[in-house]
Amino acid sequence: MKTVAIVDYGMCNLDSVRRAVEECGGTPIVTDRAEDLETATHIILPGVGSFRDGMQNLRQRSLDVILREQVVGRQIPFLGICLGMQMLAAKGWEGGETDGLGWIDGEVRKLEPAGEDRRIPHIGWNEVAVVGNPPLFDGIGSAKDFYFAHSYHLSCRNEHDVLARTSYCGGFVSAVSRGQILGVQFHPEKSQRVGFRLLRNFLSV
Repeated sequence: MKTVAIVDYGMCNLDSVRRAVEECGGTPIVTDRAEDLETATHIILPGVGSFRDGMQNLRQRSLDVILREQVVGRQIPFLGICLGMQMLAAKGWEGGETDGLGWIDGEVRKLEPAGEDRRIPHIGWNEVAVVGNPPLFDGIGSAKDFYFAHSYHLSCRNEHDVLARTSYCGGFVSAVSRGQILGVQFHPEKSQRVGFRLLRNFLSV
């Protein structure tokens, strides 16, 4: 059985992520305790809110330190969701210039409307175009719709970190990876069948 630590840093309702992990066969633990993160087989960092607030909350709880030890040091499989993916970046600008975790070389900037009916925030279902055949999207394929809710996006400097893109607002990165460090801008826990398949794929990492 996979023990999945869902990081609680005070930024969002974590119940939907917990229930999705259970449905996908994992044993979820919603926690901000170092000892839980040290014994987990997988770690999920969800998030809703601003980049600055998210990083401040992580640092106030010293979660950035324990996450680096477990994810970068011990290479525990990690999935960042929405703001959790954005905080992988070196820097973000939501709420003012703020240093991120620095695991993905890039910056988080606001979406810029492109053409008609490009409303910000970007909320709802949209197509995710997968680059190559990454294991995270095994059995899903490209051009499937996932559920989004965000106003900012992670701009990667290294194309090798990009797993998927979405065409909204001129195009943005919607999934990233660096080794066992994975991130998705959409919400798999709200994306029904395809989202649950993605979570099962993550649990198999």
